[in-house]
Amino acid sequence: MSSAQPAPAPSRLRRLPLAGVLRLGRPSDIWFKPALSVVAAVAPPNLTLLALGRLDLAMYTMAGSLCALYAHNRPYAARARALAWVVLGMVGGLAVSLTAASLTTDAAVLVAVGALLAAVQKVLCDATRVGPPGNVVLTFITSASLFAPQTLAQVPGHLALALAAGAWAWIIGMAPGLVRPHGPERRATAHALNATAGYVEQDGPRTRAAAAAAIQAAWQSLLSAGARTPTRRALDRLVVRAEVALAAPADTDPRRLRAWARDLRGNGPVPAVADHGELLGVDAELAVPATPLWRRLGPLTPLAVRTAVGCALAGYASLALGVGRPYWALVTAASLYQANLTLTWSRGVQRVVGNLAGVLLFAAVVPLAHLGPAALVLVCIAFNFGAEALIGRNYWLGSVCVTPMALLITEFAGFQEPGRLITERVVDTFVGALVGFGAAIVVTNRRAGSRVERTLTAVERAREHVARLLAEPHPDPRALESARRALAAHLVELRAAADAAAGEWWQGALPQERVVHAEQAGHRTLAATVRHQEVRRNATTEGIRP
Repeated sequence: MSSAQPAPAPSRLRRLPLAGVLRLGRPSDIWFKPALSVVAAVAPPNLTLLALGRLDLAMYTMAGSLCALYAHNRPYAARARALAWVVLGMVGGLAVSLTAASLTTDAAVLVAVGALLAAVQKVLCDATRVGPPGNVVLTFITSASLFAPQTLAQVPGHLALALAAGAWAWIIGMAPGLVRPHGPERRATAHALNATAGYVEQDGPRTRAAAAAAIQAAWQSLLSAGARTPTRRALDRLVVRAEVALAAPADTDPRRLRAWARDLRGNGPVPAVADHGELLGVDAELAVPATPLWRRLGPLTPLAVRTAVGCALAGYASLALGVGRPYWALVTAASLYQANLTLTWSRGVQRVVGNLAGVLLFAAVVPLAHLGPAALVLVCIAFNFGAEALIGRNYWLGSVCVTPMALLITEFAGFQEPGRLITERVVDTFVGALVGFGAAIVVTNRRAGSRVERTLTAVERAREHVARLLAEPHPDPRALESARRALAAHLVELRAAADAAAGEWWQGALPQERVVHAEQAGHRTLAATVRHQEVRRNATTEGIRP
C-alpha cells in the first residue's frame, strides 16, 4: 500500500481580501480630460437654469451632461458612436423612470422598476465594454428620477432637456479631436510599448499578461479608429514592434520601446519603423464581422440576476427602515457588482469608506453651499471635477467627492436639513452594501468556470491552427498573420476569464494546470511565428525566396 497521502481537495471558499483594497494607484495619463469635460458639460446648462431661476430642472440636464464622462479612451470615430449610444441609453432609461413615476407613487413598484433598469444597464454596459464609469451613473440618474414628483405632461419637456444637455456633452467629448485627432490611438500605442518594456525588464506571468492585454487594447483602439491614415499605419507598425518584443524579449532593448512611447506624446511625427509585411493581417481582421451583441449578453445572465436581486432587496430594506430615499441603497448595491465576488467585495469596502468620508466632507461644505443657489451650483461643479480627477487612483477616493455631489444635487429643488440627509445617506450606504453583497453570495456565477473551459478550447484550437500554418513549406503571410492575431486575442481573453473565475465563491476546481500550459504553449507559438517572420524578412531583404 502506498504511503502517499491524497492531495487535499481545493477549497471552494475564496478568501476575501482587505489588504490593498484602499491602496492608491497612479493617476491615469488623461485624468484631467474627463474631469475638465464634465465641468464643461455640466456648467453651462446649470448656470443657464440658475439665471432662469429653474434649478429644480437641473436633475434632467445633469442626466445628459454626465454622458461626457464616457469614452475618453476611444478613437474619435468610435467615440462618436459610443457617446451617441450613451446619450440615447441615458434618455431611454430616464423616459422609463419618469413615466413610471408619473403613473404610480407606490414605492415598492418603483424600487422594482429601478432594480430591473439597473440590471439592464449593467449587462449592456458590460457587453458593449463602454468603460468607466459604466452603469453606475446611468443607474444613479434613472433611480433618482423614479422618486421625483412627475406628471405625464411634464415627461416630454424633461426628456428634451436631458437630450439637449446630452447633445452638448457629445460635442464636449468630440471637441479635442479638432486639436489632436489621433490622440487616443497614440496613447494606447504608447501604453502597449511601455507595458512591453516592463515585461522585457522584469519577465514574469503578470508582466507578460499586462503587456499582452495592453497590446490587444492598442489593436482594438487602432482597428476601431476608422480610415487607415498614414499616422495610423505608423502606429500599427509600432504595435507590431511591441508584439515582436513580447515574443522575443531577450532580443529587445526596452529603452528603445520607451523612447518610442515618449515620442508619441503631443502631435509630433510618429517614429518610423520598417514594414516587413506584418500588417497583412490588419485588413483581414478589419473584414471580420463583430460578435453580435446578443451573443455577448448570454454569459452575463448571472450578473444581471445578481444586480436585479441585490438592488431590489436593498431598496426594500431601505423602505422597511423608513428611509425617504430608497434609491440611494439601490444605487449602492448596483455600484458593487464587478466581474467576480472578490472584486465585488473590494468595491463594497471602497464604497462604504468613500461614502462615510464623503458625508463628513458634505457636512463641512454645506454651510458654504447654503449661501445661495449660485454657491450651490459652483460647489457641485467643483465636486464633479474632484470626483473624476481622483476616482482613477482608487474608487473610494473618488467617492469622497461623488457623495457630497449627489447630496447637493438633491438640494437643487430647495435646501434641506443637512442632518437628515447625512443620516439617510449613511444608513442607505450600509444597507445597500450589506444587502447587495449578500445577494452576490447567494446568486453564484456558475458560468465563470464554463467561460474558462470555452476560452481554453478556443486558445488550443487557435494555437493548433497557427502551428499547422507554420508547418507548411510556404505559408500564406496574410493567413499566418491573421491566425497569429486571433491566438493573441484568445490568450488575453483566457487570462481575463481565469482571473474572473478565480475570484468567484463556491466554484468547482478550476483547470489551473491546463490554463498555465495553454498560456505557455500559446506564447511559444507566437514566438515561433515571430521567428518565422524574421526568417522571411531576412530572406526577402537578401532577395531569396523564403
